[in-house]
Amino acid sequence: MSVQYISDSKGKTTGVFIPISEWNELKAKYGDIEQVDIPEWQKNEVRKRNQDFKNDPEQALNFDTAIEDIEKDL
Repeated sequence: MSVQYISDSKGKTTGVFIPISEWNELKAKYGDIEQVDIPEWQKNEVRKRNQDFKNDPEQALNFDTAIEDIEKDL
């Protein structure tokens, strides 16, 4: 498979580009690959969390710090 990786300005990989011909092959092989049903309650929860963050960004935890804290307790 000839994929291309997409990176942000810091060099962090943020996505993958798959040529359409290969995407069509994947869809043919795995018929329901495009089927993604996200419940409305889950969408609403994400919207609420995004709005909460916009209203008060200081409430958010740094991901790496949070993971380190969790791993200390394991």
